[in-house]
Amino acid sequence: MEPVQRRPVSVMLVLLASCATPQRAGPIQTDAALQRGHQAWLASPRPVPRARPNVVLIVADDLGRADVSMYPQGRIATPNLDRLAADGVAYGAGYVTAALCSPSRAGLLTGRYQERFGHEGQPHDRYPSNAVQYVWMRQFMATDDWRVTDWNQADDVDQQGLPPSELTLADLLHHQGYATGMFGKWHLGWTAPFQPRNRGFDTFEGFYEAYSLYAAPADRDDLVNQHLDEFSDHFIWNGGRTGKSTVLRDGVEVKPGAYLTDEFTDQAISFIDAHRQQPFFVYLPYQNPHTPFQVKKADYDAFPDEPDPIRRTYLALVRSLDTSVGRVLDALDARGLRDDTLVIFISDNGGALYTHATTNAPFQGGKFTLFEGGLRVPYAMRWPARLPSRVHYDEPVSALDIVTTVAAAAGLELPADRPFDGVDLAPFVRGEKPGVPHQSLFWRAGPTSAIRRGPLKLIRDGRSNHVALFDLLVDPSEHVDLAASRPADVAALSAELDAWSAQCRAPLWPEVMQYRFVDASGREWWYPL
Repeated sequence: MEPVQRRPVSVMLVLLASCATPQRAGPIQTDAALQRGHQAWLASPRPVPRARPNVVLIVADDLGRADVSMYPQGRIATPNLDRLAADGVAYGAGYVTAALCSPSRAGLLTGRYQERFGHEGQPHDRYPSNAVQYVWMRQFMATDDWRVTDWNQADDVDQQGLPPSELTLADLLHHQGYATGMFGKWHLGWTAPFQPRNRGFDTFEGFYEAYSLYAAPADRDDLVNQHLDEFSDHFIWNGGRTGKSTVLRDGVEVKPGAYLTDEFTDQAISFIDAHRQQPFFVYLPYQNPHTPFQVKKADYDAFPDEPDPIRRTYLALVRSLDTSVGRVLDALDARGLRDDTLVIFISDNGGALYTHATTNAPFQGGKFTLFEGGLRVPYAMRWPARLPSRVHYDEPVSALDIVTTVAAAAGLELPADRPFDGVDLAPFVRGEKPGVPHQSLFWRAGPTSAIRRGPLKLIRDGRSNHVALFDLLVDPSEHVDLAASRPADVAALSAELDAWSAQCRAPLWPEVMQYRFVDASGREWWYPL
């Protein structure tokens, strides 16, 4: 038999590239009316109320509910998060507005569904620039769970980020006389209009990208470095602390000797010390436990019984996060600021299943997906002066509620030129207000969308035409699809979801890749990145 003659890969790429045609995205346009409202509100005089609590907002990165012991299903000991929850309120059905980092943070910091202003996906600067590059990505970056989407091109990648028309929580509080500091991961744009110091923060130390190294390996001999067999991990390690992953302090590159989680904690405590005589807002978005899997040996050694080195490193990342949360709580307590400070903890989305280091069980799915494992996250608040302690609140609440809860606490009237989608949670958890905070919650990720109303949740995938309906009260794992047996509920929820989606903008920039999730029944769901 004659041997099979194979064309060289380079020839195949050229042949395939000749068939590739790009789709070019239009220019990103900011809502002019909202931009004028943004400028007018910040320029307007505001009465300063006498009672203004301090605010500390701590955000974890890719931390699932099953990763913390503040919930019964939690499998990792997190004593400091347990303490935060015991001293305040733990939300049993706390949701974020997206199952991936950047859009989730956009909703969290504005108190508005990010789909209203087009921040629906991750900012990108890795669109294929030519046909050969596109076909190379299709052939060599795709795996079973990842695929490169249709060839999209975007000319204004430096304009991807939280639109300048949007007001952040830092904008709102800074205008009320708060000192505002951010220490950690930004991921809401990297050019001047999008940088933290132009979005309400007096000071910023951190990085603009989705990730950075926790430490430069050459600088320390007490690190455990674990490399994962997936393509994004290669980008992270190869990029190091360059470009948007560079650690900056007020625009100037710094090279912290401390492990990055410890460094951000140190800076946050120093900021608290410097501003303890005035109201302050500290935004502390840690990278833990997002990749890269890089930990201090002392944290790694705390789990000698874990045989899997990848899982063991993940446990160490969670431990490092919990230790830093404890340091912040201790600092507030030691300085007499405990009663006058609203501390909020939340994760930006559920655990990342592609790391093979965590699980979101009993919930299905994880990061990127609109199943509960991607959207229902650890969420707690502590404010001894105004919130009860040892409360476990199980009605659905949202990251959108952070802005409205803080605004009410600070006596701040929100601008009237735009809808805010959150509610003040304090009267609900104090038992002063009957009913539920939200009748419905909504999500959209390109052609995939979801709604929760009461115990019912509907998920739709416009690419595959899958529709699933779940009763979360009896089936929180989303294993029993009721869509076929309850068509009236499917129709009603679909109509409500469509009505909400009609109020939103199209995404401001195109996707690059899609992530596949196979549910318990074997159906494929695709999510854009």
